[in-house]
Amino acid sequence: MGIHEDTNPQTQGYEHFSSSKSARDVEVDKWLPITSSRKAKWWYSAFHNVTAMVGAGVLGLPYAMSELRWGPGITILIISWIITLYTLWQMVEMHEMVPGKRFDRYHELGQHAFGDKLGLWIVVPQQLVVEISVDIVYMVTGGKSLKKFHDTVCPDCKNIKLTYFIMIFASAHLVLSQLPNFNSISGVSLAAAVMSLSYSTIAWGASVHKGKQSDVSYDYRSHSTPGRVFGFFSALGDVAFAYAGHNVVLEIQATIPSTPENPSKKPMWRGVVVAYIVVALCYFPVALIGYWAFGNGVQDNILISLDKPWWLIAMANMFVVIHVVGSYQIYAMPVFDMLETVLVKKLNFAPCFSLRLITRTLYVLITMFVAMTFPFFGGLLGFFGGLVFAPTTYFICIILGVLLMILAPIGGFRQIVLDAKNYKFYS
Repeated sequence: MGIHEDTNPQTQGYEHFSSSKSARDVEVDKWLPITSSRKAKWWYSAFHNVTAMVGAGVLGLPYAMSELRWGPGITILIISWIITLYTLWQMVEMHEMVPGKRFDRYHELGQHAFGDKLGLWIVVPQQLVVEISVDIVYMVTGGKSLKKFHDTVCPDCKNIKLTYFIMIFASAHLVLSQLPNFNSISGVSLAAAVMSLSYSTIAWGASVHKGKQSDVSYDYRSHSTPGRVFGFFSALGDVAFAYAGHNVVLEIQATIPSTPENPSKKPMWRGVVVAYIVVALCYFPVALIGYWAFGNGVQDNILISLDKPWWLIAMANMFVVIHVVGSYQIYAMPVFDMLETVLVKKLNFAPCFSLRLITRTLYVLITMFVAMTFPFFGGLLGFFGGLVFAPTTYFICIILGVLLMILAPIGGFRQIVLDAKNYKFYS
């Protein structure tokens, strides 16, 4: 029958029931990174979501505030926090909305709503662009933070090109990318989550210490109307980039065990709430205090605007490096899953270590090369944030929810009609 007999009492009877699955498909599912391990606890959800969301985006929020200014900036930050929390709740609820089935991947939910082919073409291209673009941005962020750390600790040393620091950062991922699944990177993700709270605190704390600059201005950054308009649009992209965790939320939830009595949405939602509290503690102080201190003169990375005390800034930059190491892995894992699924299920490669080694190494090298070629941190945030983060974070999940809200009752009503044909009252 192709039914996965799970011997784990926590997950038995509710994981992947499908009469159409072959024995090979079941074995492949045990090997693929998203479905190979379902032993995560609720706190895994918390730090995975913090790692996925808080990152390069928080460092660009003061810059976004300088384009939006006080009133619109605060309003957009608050509204974005509320809307994305709501849409994330939708995703968590939809993970198991069909009894006996789990939508382990974003595109599986899209296929259920839009159909197998259309759902795949609507979701997969955008999700891939999101996850690959995040990894490219984090390559740039990791390299720039390493360079800032080096230049701060050793200001008299010979200047080293950013390209070499990006290569150093990428070398760590050549090793970490070989970890098989989400649960295997939980330690890396936990360290990254702690670092995100730490460097965010340093960013706004150092801004308070530096104080409001004597020449600070809260006027528009640009003096031309086109510059103001495009700056505003770019800032919206920066904010969208800061709330990017939706693209991996189903994959994170897939690692949590589930039964009909204890569905995965309960521990997942608990972790999401904790994560969003941490997000608020990181985002709002950094955005508001950073803009208060530097006004429209703030850099696209707040840590670049801070140069004293040097040891604290050096520490913050190293914390950023550790954090984006974890964030890179969180966003790379679904990409690895897609690549390995195609290679094994479609192209019939044998699921083995050498396939994983070659595939993941090539991915790391490609993202490294693109980051070295286009190391434009601020522009990348706005471009990718507006292009694909906004649709996958704000719009698609709402459309999915509405479609499924309509389709599920229709399917249920049809089943009632079919059952009623053979039903006898009080039989």
